[in-house]
Amino acid sequence: MAAVLGKLSNALLIGLALLVLAIVGFHGGFIGSDAGAWTQGFLRVVHVWAGILWIGLLYYFNFVQIPTMPAVPAELKPGVTKYIAPKALLYFRHGSLLTLIAGLGLAGGYLVEALTFAEGYRVIGMGMWLGIIMAFNVWFLIWPNQKIALGIVEADADAKAKAAKTAMIFSRTNFVLSFPMLYGMIGHGHISPV
Repeated sequence: MAAVLGKLSNALLIGLALLVLAIVGFHGGFIGSDAGAWTQGFLRVVHVWAGILWIGLLYYFNFVQIPTMPAVPAELKPGVTKYIAPKALLYFRHGSLLTLIAGLGLAGGYLVEALTFAEGYRVIGMGMWLGIIMAFNVWFLIWPNQKIALGIVEADADAKAKAAKTAMIFSRTNFVLSFPMLYGMIGHGHISPV
């Protein structure tokens, strides 16, 4: 079993195969189905999966990595900053992008109403705007500063320290925004419309 599940690519393929089996088993497959409904279902699965990846890594950074790094001995820090953090940030930023794209596609029929806070769409609109702000923070504030802090972009020690602090502040900003954002995403359709 370890030989099969030991590789991430194998685990992903098995997970996707189980997803297809679940769809076929519970819904009779894709053939003859309403294409619009399947597209919406597919986008919902992608949106939720990518959102779990993105917000899960956001919580990892804020609950584990940021508070733990000061206690990590200096000789061990490169293990995190050169290997773990860059890979985690790769999935973090691409998870945010995929979440945003799938979410906007999912909201196609009510996108304008949500983004303008039309009646009945205010909760999801708030969630969408917070998600957009958070994705912006990831790509244009957190990632550029993390590249400096991690030494991916060359900089002196003062610039690295300043960039690390800026990245942490916007990571914490996203952490704080994630709570009402998640409410907005879950609340729409499950709580009386506002």
